[in-house]
Amino acid sequence: MRYVLPPIIVSGFAVGIFFRSFFDLGWTLALLIMTTGVFLFIFHHLDVKRPSGVFVWLGVFVLTFGLGVLRYEIKDASSVSAELEPKIGQKVLLNGFIAEEPDERENSTRLIFKSETGDKILLVVNRYPEYFYGDVLEAGGTLKEPDNFSDDFDYKSYLAKDDIFLEIIFPEIKKSGSGAGWKVKHVLLGLKNKYLENLSEVLSEPQASFVGGLTIGARKSMPAEILEQFRKVGVIHIVVLSGYNITIVAKAFAGALGAFLPRIFAASFGMIGIFLFAILAGASATVVRASIMASILYLAGSVGRVYEAKVALFAAGFLMLLYNPKILRFDLGFQLSFLAALGLLYLSPYFEKFVRWLPKKFNLREYGLATLSAQVAVLPILLQNSDSLSLFSLPANLLILIFVPATMFFGFLSGVLAFVHPWVAAPFSWVTYFLSSYELWVASFFANIPFSSLSL
Repeated sequence: MRYVLPPIIVSGFAVGIFFRSFFDLGWTLALLIMTTGVFLFIFHHLDVKRPSGVFVWLGVFVLTFGLGVLRYEIKDASSVSAELEPKIGQKVLLNGFIAEEPDERENSTRLIFKSETGDKILLVVNRYPEYFYGDVLEAGGTLKEPDNFSDDFDYKSYLAKDDIFLEIIFPEIKKSGSGAGWKVKHVLLGLKNKYLENLSEVLSEPQASFVGGLTIGARKSMPAEILEQFRKVGVIHIVVLSGYNITIVAKAFAGALGAFLPRIFAASFGMIGIFLFAILAGASATVVRASIMASILYLAGSVGRVYEAKVALFAAGFLMLLYNPKILRFDLGFQLSFLAALGLLYLSPYFEKFVRWLPKKFNLREYGLATLSAQVAVLPILLQNSDSLSLFSLPANLLILIFVPATMFFGFLSGVLAFVHPWVAAPFSWVTYFLSSYELWVASFFANIPFSSLSL
């Protein structure tokens, strides 16, 4: 029973959220569904002669389904503040600060601006001058609601999942200060930017940008052509700080702290380290999910309990949906990362026979099995969103993944030691350059093969 209930709870909650994201059910119906679930649960105890667990499971599913609907209703109640709602469509002059790390694109930058009214507003600004988290701004322009620029993508709902209901395109900006926001985040993002600058000093492009994406998920300066090559051959997860990357970080924390600290202290500081690393990397859906799973790993290890990845995955998914239910439908990163993890846990045993021809040396069989399981699991979502299918994902992943841990290790050392002096980091940067050049070459090689991907 204890192994059945957690998936039922999470599934019921998720199905309720998913159903509500398409149909406006309302608070009353949500409460009615929850009441029905309670009665089904009670009905199980009325039949004393032949109690059936089916009614327990069904009651729990219906109850959590209603809770999912109710949680979405609460989230969906967020809207534009009363102060700004009458000003939509008009020119405004607003004061506030940049509340998130700027999203730098090829020709523009997107800023999440938090005004004095508490509203989060998307500002689309020129690439230069550069802005940073915590900058205090005065922004003037036409305030409007976002438009859906494509029939295939609900851009308005995508922004609304993060409580962004307004935007100003290319406003007039006057910077009046800095230092607003969370001080810890200031420090971490400052270290991140300096680390990326260090990589640029000891590595040439595109190797520096590639290693930045590999180690801390930074892609702001990576050429669009290279990103497209990684997408085309199905290895884009390597440079978006996937669960695979953060698992390597988690193991490094465990090994370093466990060498000289008692288990309970190593686990505690390890969880803090992963939490700070998640903030440093941008706290995307993928990073948060992997961070929660890694934290559960540390917690389980500190009390001597067996770590179960399935329990950790469902716990991570439940906590993330509880915090923001809209990511289930409107956050592609969450969908891909969660489905990939499901594939690794549930499909791997069935696909193991298909990769027995791969040698175990260098973990090739393990990488092949992981790639095949994850790719099959995310295939429906990939086809829906990209309309293309990579034909060389398996060999590309095998040839790249065996060197990723070493590239992350030497790349991280290069960026950190450059804080002392670039010459101190030079020996490690040479190894990093060689490894990253090889991985970029593999992606380019497979991407340039004719018919390397099918357009559907």
